[in-house]
Amino acid sequence: MIRFACLLLSLFLIACSDSSDDNPPDKALPDFTMADTWLESFVATEPLFPGGSMIIVDKTAGVIHKSAFGNQSEDSVVLLASTSKVPAVTLLMALHEDDANVNFDISAPITNYLPWLGVWDSAITTENLVSNRSGIPGLFNIFIRPADYAPHLCQFLPAGTLLECAETLFTTALPNLPSTKPNTAFDYGGSQWQLAGGVAELVGGGTWHQLWDQYIAEPCGLQVARFGNNLSLSDGWDGNPDGLVGLANPNMEGGMMSDLDDYAKLISLHLNDGACGGNQVLSPEGVAFMRKDRSPEVGYGMGWWIKAPKQGGSVYLYDDPGYYGSISWIDIERGYGAVVFFEEYTGTAGRVGSGGVTSQLIPIIEEALDAVR
Repeated sequence: MIRFACLLLSLFLIACSDSSDDNPPDKALPDFTMADTWLESFVATEPLFPGGSMIIVDKTAGVIHKSAFGNQSEDSVVLLASTSKVPAVTLLMALHEDDANVNFDISAPITNYLPWLGVWDSAITTENLVSNRSGIPGLFNIFIRPADYAPHLCQFLPAGTLLECAETLFTTALPNLPSTKPNTAFDYGGSQWQLAGGVAELVGGGTWHQLWDQYIAEPCGLQVARFGNNLSLSDGWDGNPDGLVGLANPNMEGGMMSDLDDYAKLISLHLNDGACGGNQVLSPEGVAFMRKDRSPEVGYGMGWWIKAPKQGGSVYLYDDPGYYGSISWIDIERGYGAVVFFEEYTGTAGRVGSGGVTSQLIPIIEEALDAVR
């Protein structure tokens, strides 16, 4: 139980280019040799990271680099943990912007959409849920007071359905755990994310998978990426997509699997004002709405962590790290984004991977980009 609690806690622990028409179409591409050298060296020296891969996406040119080292290939399918959060919110925003869902507003109370008599504040919105400001006890509690959080564990287990779990979460109080009024405090992860998935199914009139296919996978041309619930079974993951379990109760904040190519398309969506696969999946206002800082004390939007601005500059990085070590990010100023995949499925050192990318690899990539821009 303690190992599983640590695994879940680690979910917590774990942003314009010169691309105008005036630039010559045959301009030099960045040299990412040093970036590859870093990643190759990292997986060669870190015993809990036997493989790693990355893909870099330019706003206008598309994929400009892809590489893999160790026991990963460029086609590896990995479990993403919290690097699932931005994709999950992307679907919720697509539902919000679909005129067919005339009654759904991501900033309206979830009691408008849930048919059950709940025990939480009636003012909670879906926006509150996925900005970690709902007031519902967050993920830390499963580690601090696991017995008191136990009634809400359905969100992390591959059993039942998403709606069944959402009903349990919405109607079951956690009286011994601290809660707050909505939109008054940041409390990361947990039940609030799974409730957002329940709202999506009820508003969209289909399962999460059906909605994912309709709003995201099909218009973006995704082949592999989908959600399951392998959080309690991740150390047995062998990279086979058929091994994804919990499909009826997918975990919203940490249940996605993907390969590099599919995730790159999602990055491109957020770089290109909501356009993906030739389709306008979100409006420019919708992708910007996800990046709005709702908790300046920590820097968090909806799915995106927001890095502090560089001296004299605007916000420079939005990222979405996960406890298995993977991390995705977009740099709005430079007009690029990327994801690095790691598979630290023991749940003990994921931050070594995502932290190394943030502190060491990203500056190397920036230098390569700036050298040709």
